[in-house]
Amino acid sequence: MGPPLTHVPLAVRRVRCRRSVAAGAGRAGPRTEADMARTQRAEAMRALVRGPGGAVRVLGAVCLVVALVWRGPVDVALFSLVLAGLVVPLAAAAPRRLDAAYGLGLVAAAWCGALQLYQAVAWLDVVAHLVVTGLVAAVAYLLLQRRTGVVVDAGTVTTGAARLGVVAVTAALGCALSVLWEVGEYLGNTYVDPEIYVGYADTVGDLVAGGIGSAVAGVWLTARRRPRAVAGASTTPRDEPAAT
Repeated sequence: MGPPLTHVPLAVRRVRCRRSVAAGAGRAGPRTEADMARTQRAEAMRALVRGPGGAVRVLGAVCLVVALVWRGPVDVALFSLVLAGLVVPLAAAAPRRLDAAYGLGLVAAAWCGALQLYQAVAWLDVVAHLVVTGLVAAVAYLLLQRRTGVVVDAGTVTTGAARLGVVAVTAALGCALSVLWEVGEYLGNTYVDPEIYVGYADTVGDLVAGGIGSAVAGVWLTARRRPRAVAGASTTPRDEPAAT
């Protein structure tokens, strides 16, 4: 039997420890592409349910189940679209509060439509387009910035012209998405369910409300400030906007 470990010089013990670790790593072998793919999938699944936005995504899945069991095919299609939309903030690396507010807005707007609350409460439709379109436009801007780089980081602009540009682009995105939504309502009314309400005044009012809400969302985006970097640390795209 060799001498006790306590009698072995420190330098020798360190060399033996390094050799042991290296041997263990060699036996484990390098991570394969399949291992890395499984890790990435697991991380993506965790991101889906993480934080307030994750709770809203779980709520969206529950709403889809409710629609499948107790509602008709129109509501099933509606909540399927909502559930698909709830993952967009992850691709846009949206701040957590925006992620949650956006998701709650989509779910609430969908239920208002499914329960025909827009017809029962005259002003509710305008409020929904004002708020929800603004939230959607903000997420759309962040998605465009992150995935294409064709627009500036709204949280770093410093000049009035740059801020105005962010507001204009966000408002344009909101108006474009509002037009697509109104076209979808028309097609739904014509070919799917005549109960889907459409009308000239309703369409114009929705577009105006959506444009205003999107412009406000653009102002909010320019008011965001990334936290100052701490020595040895870096900020991530999901940093929360500073309180105003």
